[in-house]
Formats: sequence, structure tokens, C-alpha cells
Amino acid sequence: MDRKTYEKLFYDALRIRMVEEKIIQLYPSDKIQSPVHLSIGQEHHVVALIYHLKKDDVIFCSYRSHAAYLAKGGDLRKMFAELYGKKTGMAKGRAGSMHLCSPEVGLFGASAIVGTVFPHALGAAYANKLKNNGLVSVVISGDGATEEGVFHECLNLASLKKLPVLFVIENNGLAIHALLEERQSYSLEALTSAYGIPYYLVDDGFNLELVWNRSEQILSSIRQLLTPAIFEIKTCRYYEHVGVGLDYDKGYRTIEEYETWRARDPLIVNKELVDEFQPQIEKEISEAVEFAELSPDPPKEELLTDVF
Repeated sequence: MDRKTYEKLFYDALRIRMVEEKIIQLYPSDKIQSPVHLSIGQEHHVVALIYHLKKDDVIFCSYRSHAAYLAKGGDLRKMFAELYGKKTGMAKGRAGSMHLCSPEVGLFGASAIVGTVFPHALGAAYANKLKNNGLVSVVISGDGATEEGVFHECLNLASLKKLPVLFVIENNGLAIHALLEERQSYSLEALTSAYGIPYYLVDDGFNLELVWNRSEQILSSIRQLLTPAIFEIKTCRYYEHVGVGLDYDKGYRTIEEYETWRARDPLIVNKELVDEFQPQIEKEISEAVEFAELSPDPPKEELLTDVF
């Protein structure tokens, strides 16, 4: 990876973090009309992965979707307007934080229901295969979602039909408050092997270069062979499951673990690049928040519009 590429990835990751830090600042005011699931601590691998996607490659993700939305090219002004519940939001204020989408850049609906995006990604992959267009379908979800029956069904079908789909599993070791060892009797690698699907692992999601290199390798293989793959990335969710607080006083994880991750977080450690990029990002965020603040609410007569 050359310096220019690293700086782009760093900028994109820092932008996501600063956007969410602004959400933390705004949230107590109740201007944001939606629950929020923050990606802070999990931005690094998302930008490194998405760097290698084509505009028309499609992504499906869970409710923790701010990072994927922004990294894939979603409009920041429309995102803040959506969080505010405004008419100018990407879904006219109806979707909120948990259902971000931007089909024009290839980000299809995020879902608040655990595991539901797996079959959607498979459907898109099947369509791509039939069209023979060389595109890849990507689904990003947490380690807890692999416990859903639909995940196992989708692995089977993806392997059976040889679909060009990449399952990205963000393993932060937590399903809300439940630790991995308390809820999983299987290893993801062994499970993947049982279905005959290639498995890849990066055990440090903060390593931008490693995730970038591995993502290029995996996506190239999927495009050439038209077969599925699983990419597990170990990372850390800094904040609580839903909301803007730190929850290290709840007894299920320790502040020491959090501090260990932060001590080697490039977005904290590399102060030189942070200082260089911060002013430009702050300006963009301020303009997006102002756009949301000044945007109109959806009119009452549109209450049942788009309801089927």
C-alpha cells in the first residue's frame, strides 16, 4: 500500500468517527429522532474493504450501518437529515439510523432485524450470477448474527449455487452483552469449512493495510471463481450496543480491554494525520448538521405515502 492510499483510508475512517462523535454530542438534545448504533472502533476495516468494491457492487448490512453508508459514498447531508427525521433525509425521515440505504451508490437497505440481510445479499448475488456482470454482493453483520438459522441456510445455498457473495463478519466478541464463549459452541472457520466455503480471517481490524490487502485478494477470487467466501474480522465496539454511552460499568467487559484497543488505534495514535484532516471534516459535518437543522419536517399529509 502506498502512502496516498493509506491516507485516503485514514481520512475516510476518521470522517466516520467524527460523524459519530457529532452524533454523540447531538443525541442528548433529542434532535435525533432515532436510536443509534455506533460504529466507533469498527471503522477501520469497513473503509479498507469497501475501497476495493465497484460502485455497482452491492452491500447489505445490519443496523450498525453508519460506517458502510459513508464509506460506500452515501450523502452525509441526507444521513443527518434522516437522523433528524426530516423530509430531506435519504428516506424522507422514515428510516432513521437503523435502516440507512443509498441504492445509487450500491448500499441497499440496512435492517434492524438480526440476520435478515443474509438472504437479501444472496438474492442480489444470484441476480449478478444470472446476468454474468462480474459484480459481487457483500453482506456485513456481527458475530451474533451467525447464530441465526437463516445464516446457516444461506451458507448452504451460496455454496450449492456458487454465488458471488462475501459474508463479512465483524467479530467484536459481543451480542449486546453476551460474550462469544457463552453463546457459540462452534468456530466460524469449521462451520464455513463444512459448507465448502473459503474462510479468511484478520485478527486485527485496526490494521488498515492488512485488511486492505486481504480484501483485494478475497474479492478478486470471488469475481474470478464466482464462489462465496467468508471474511471474519476481529475488532472492538467501543460504545454500548445501542446509544451513545460507555457501558464498562455493567460488568460484562472491562475498561482495560477498551484501553488496550485504544492504545493502538490509528485514529488516536496518529495525531499528525488527525490534525491535518480534522478541519476539513469538521467543516463538512457542520454543513451537514446545518442542512438537517434547516430542513422541513415531513408534512402530515404524507403520513401514509410509501406505505404499502
